[in-house]
Amino acid sequence: MITISKMSYTFGKQLALKDVNFCMKQGEFVFLCGPSGAGKTTFMRILHGALPVQRGKVDVAGYDLNTLPERRKHLLRRDVSVVFQDFKILTNQTVFANVALPLKVRGIPRHIIEKRVRAVLRSLHLDHKAMSPCEELSGGEQQRVAVARAVVVKPKLLLADEPTGNLDYELSMRMMDIFQQFHKFGTSIMIATHNREIMERMSGARVVTLHDGVMHEGCVETGGGL
Repeated sequence: MITISKMSYTFGKQLALKDVNFCMKQGEFVFLCGPSGAGKTTFMRILHGALPVQRGKVDVAGYDLNTLPERRKHLLRRDVSVVFQDFKILTNQTVFANVALPLKVRGIPRHIIEKRVRAVLRSLHLDHKAMSPCEELSGGEQQRVAVARAVVVKPKLLLADEPTGNLDYELSMRMMDIFQQFHKFGTSIMIATHNREIMERMSGARVVTLHDGVMHEGCVETGGGL
């Protein structure tokens, strides 16, 4: 699903990632840990094609990101969904419209869109908000809309950057249950998180740590917390 060899990335003179080597098999569930500024968001943005590959080799979901032209990145994003830290939802649109959008772009028939969106909203306890404008939602509700939009397309790979950051314990655990269900149906999942409780809930998941741009296998104590 993901193969990375000696990947480095810099912002000006600041080194964000250093000689990262990483492999993720199809169907794996991976937690990406590390303190703030460790490079987690940069790492995920490269995997989604939002940042270019500067150095090294990167292959994601069968796409060679070293050679994939900008005009074809929409194909990568059909197979790789992302839950962003800043949600990136359309606040002037309803919850239903936001979640349905990626299905409409794919040309999915209307009756299937209706059924699939309703099911995902119900699983995230958002069905009663379906026709509400997203600008009227709380931060936690907007975050759940972002998750619903990412999972409704049944991606091959789901990347989630701190998906439980604005949620209380109960909603965080419920969201992890949703991720688990999609994982059982074959979706590969990577979650960047500081939350030990959700990692403990997925005891069989693999854990990797980024610290100062360097990747380590396992949960590495860094002094700055996870």
